[in-house]
Amino acid sequence: MGKPTLKFLTLVAICVLAAACGKDADVRTLKMAHSLDNNHPVHQAIVFMSDRLHDISGGKMKIDIYPGGQLGSERELMELLQIGSLAMTKVSSSPMEGFVPAMKVFNIPYVFRDNEHFWRVLNSRQGQDLLLAGDSVNLRGLGYFDAGSRSFYNVNTPVNKPEDLAGQKIRVQQSQTALKMVQALGGSPTPISWGELYTALSQGVVDGAENNPPSFYTSKHYEVCKYYTLNEHTSVPDIVLISSYIWSTLDAHQQQWLQQAMDEAVVYQRKLWAEKTEEALEAVEAAGVTIIRPDKAPFMAKVEAMHESYKGTELYDLIQTFKAM
Repeated sequence: MGKPTLKFLTLVAICVLAAACGKDADVRTLKMAHSLDNNHPVHQAIVFMSDRLHDISGGKMKIDIYPGGQLGSERELMELLQIGSLAMTKVSSSPMEGFVPAMKVFNIPYVFRDNEHFWRVLNSRQGQDLLLAGDSVNLRGLGYFDAGSRSFYNVNTPVNKPEDLAGQKIRVQQSQTALKMVQALGGSPTPISWGELYTALSQGVVDGAENNPPSFYTSKHYEVCKYYTLNEHTSVPDIVLISSYIWSTLDAHQQQWLQQAMDEAVVYQRKLWAEKTEEALEAVEAAGVTIIRPDKAPFMAKVEAMHESYKGTELYDLIQTFKAM
């Protein structure tokens, strides 16, 4: 963890107080924060999970949700979980690779054949075990949410082939694998927090970014970026995390209620995601965005070397085994 800022220390103090007030004789309240907009399907799935937890527990548990980066960036929220000052968050598995190195595999471009292959891996024993791999650093995964496929969007430059990314500054998440991918495709990767990206695109700090259709739409990045290239380079799941310390303070019934609410939310979110993806593409196109559906083969060829270093690792080989099914 780097040197804490005054803002971050203030957030810690607020969250410590909130955590301390989250338990009373009748209702156990879990504080959850994330960086997404209220209209995002992942936020809506979290609201569903909160409602289900209240119902399943007979009103004995609830989740208070703080969306839109109110309590910090993804990295800051994970750090708050680690010290037990925040109960839960939702993060992309991309920055999680800094805590759980095995999750790098999700950021390998074109490692999954399709959505069915993707979910077969996540639902496997090894995929579920991976959720608990962060326990040693106080980050326990409760489940995976669908985050679709990530594709490039640009302010002024249509990307029809990898060569079109040459000289383009592309925002990426805090992930070494994502950095290497953009470099392999010829672009210049630039890590920027999600909350600062709209301004960065507007002011020309970066020329483009990459994300899934619902995020492109709900973030309003389509107001700035007029080209969206559906090259679908990665399928990176979202993960709902709970502080391992907070989890240990829940009794067996509370843990069971929370896990059941999470499992039901996963099913709900997958269906909602499919619907919102189509709606998002229609909406941005109606707003004037040019949607490009390129030949993916040149993109795949440029990043093929990235697969070599992962061959022989358990999770990568498992993915390849499931791909052949």
